[in-house]
Amino acid sequence: MSNSIVLTTLNARYMHCAFALRYLYANLGELQAQAEIREFTIQQRPIDIVEQLIEQGPQVIGFSVYIWNVTETTAVITLLKQVSPQIIVVVGGPEVSFPDDLPELAGQVDYVISGAGEISFRQLCDDLLLGRPIASSIITGKPASLDELELPYAFYDDEDLRNRLIYVEASRGCPFKCEFCLSSLDKTAKSFELRRFLEAMDDLYQRGARNFKFIDRTFNLKVSTSIAILEFFLERMDDDLYLHFEVIPDSLPQKLKRVLALFPDDALQLEIGVQTFDPEIQQTISRKQNNRDTCDNLRWLRENTGAHIHADLIFGLPGDMLHNFAQSFDQLVSLKPQEIQLGILKRLRGAPINRHNEAFQLRYNPAAPYNILSTRDIDFPTMQRVNRFARFWDMIGNSGRFTNTLPLVLAEQPFARFLELSDGLYELSGSTWKISLRRLFALLFTALTDQLQLAPGTVRQALDADFKLTGQKGVIDLESPGLEVVARPGVANKRQRQHQRSSA
Repeated sequence: MSNSIVLTTLNARYMHCAFALRYLYANLGELQAQAEIREFTIQQRPIDIVEQLIEQGPQVIGFSVYIWNVTETTAVITLLKQVSPQIIVVVGGPEVSFPDDLPELAGQVDYVISGAGEISFRQLCDDLLLGRPIASSIITGKPASLDELELPYAFYDDEDLRNRLIYVEASRGCPFKCEFCLSSLDKTAKSFELRRFLEAMDDLYQRGARNFKFIDRTFNLKVSTSIAILEFFLERMDDDLYLHFEVIPDSLPQKLKRVLALFPDDALQLEIGVQTFDPEIQQTISRKQNNRDTCDNLRWLRENTGAHIHADLIFGLPGDMLHNFAQSFDQLVSLKPQEIQLGILKRLRGAPINRHNEAFQLRYNPAAPYNILSTRDIDFPTMQRVNRFARFWDMIGNSGRFTNTLPLVLAEQPFARFLELSDGLYELSGSTWKISLRRLFALLFTALTDQLQLAPGTVRQALDADFKLTGQKGVIDLESPGLEVVARPGVANKRQRQHQRSSA
């Protein structure tokens, strides 16, 4: 059956679901019968994506565009307009929501919807399919009250429930004004009607959903609602249920703590955006955070709950320098979250932090994801060092594979020591990518004994213990950190030899 409207996006991975597309689809009204959702990933070839998008001859294709898929989406739209210029292309999403700061792809499409799209996309499609005149190619999205919106949860299918993350939201918006975040543009946070929301969650649960990722920016803002949601899931707790929440780090009242402590180990993941402990930087970027309460709460969570703590830091904020970032990192390490996500500041279109660009000489990569390259206080080589630090930290510190080795690295000066290790690993490997697990163990042995001057016997004992925990077979060779042999001698010419045999 042919559909007039295709809603599409390129997800970062297959396991991610396009939540925004399901909202658009849910709110199409009578047009829903003429629409379908088609999801792809950024790893797929644009030419293959285009072939699938046009196979049923749609009249309108709507793309959801983000900082992490804009490059690949541009390639798809460029190709689409070459082979099927008659198809009307509409784009929406955060990357195209600021008419004064649009990416290159905006010049290749027919319509841009900036801001909220649930109501405006439906109206645009109505007008397009009925041939009504449209005043402008840039349409300001019409916000809708949460009570007006149709919820999208029925449009997660059985495959989504079995194999993918299920995104949900109990509220929208954020009352805080942290300038690096687009949520700082919100006037406040608004909640969906609780009974209606929990009925939708119960339906998902009854259909088999067990992995719920809440995208609320401030899940613990309204404590009574947070507790009601947590108690709802506690009543349905089983071995497979897993919940992800983003919480305000310095607000954890006792009544909320009591409920969090009831969850079994590893049932909760709490994403906690610390970002920086530097008071001066916090003031510069309009971030209100009580650092003492943040530390107390992180400490309490680790000591009294089985939640997995994923704490965020950002490097490259206005006023950041290597030494004050090191202080934030060391302080966070001392609080022992299971993961520390080191983010490098990125230029988000429309974010208020852009007002500091000239004063702090913030220089960003012109290509997505627009990562910062240098600032008034951080030169490009230092920024590259911290980028490598972040990559190696993810491989070693966050992976959970080096529980015996990591304490040897960090000792009393976590940032300085891990930076030295990172420099050594990069000098040995020449790359931070495509390093196999076995080679990483060998690289670590060499870097720890040469760069950090640790006793070989102590390092070997720790690495051997960690290697056994990986489940890998065989014995690890810690003496060979060199480049791996990709193929045996002659294997590269296997196909050519096969042709020679065939023609003999």
